[in-house]
Amino acid sequence: MSSVSPKKRAEDPRIGALLRVPTQAIHRRIIAGLNRAGFDDLRLPHVAVLQNPGPDGYRPSELAERAGMSKQAMNQLLHSLEQLGYLTRRDTPADGRARIVHFTARGWAMQAKLYELLADIEAEWRAVLGDAHFDQLQALLCEVWESELV
Repeated sequence: MSSVSPKKRAEDPRIGALLRVPTQAIHRRIIAGLNRAGFDDLRLPHVAVLQNPGPDGYRPSELAERAGMSKQAMNQLLHSLEQLGYLTRRDTPADGRARIVHFTARGWAMQAKLYELLADIEAEWRAVLGDAHFDQLQALLCEVWESELV
């Protein structure tokens, strides 16, 4: 493991890039892993729907807000996943106009594999960073997550 200079250089990436680049790499690995596992019809844009904690039990508008995209764009992705057999959208009992997303059996199988892939990625990161640094990284990101910054 290389040591990192505590002194910041002008060419050092900004925090946005330091978070974005690994996130994009994780998304690509998840899709590639799901494709290898037989979910070969999934594509990178589907990650917007599948991001933690997954779409099951949420309204399309909630998923759109979480993904930072328009309701129309989210509904296109949901339609795609519905056509591929991963989920359904059903009316809510209380309000026939509102719809809720639910995984199908195929969707739950895909979600289980997705979590396996994430566990593998975390184990790799832990091996590279070491337990103490990985735990520190996770704790710091949790602090940001729970703060008013997000």
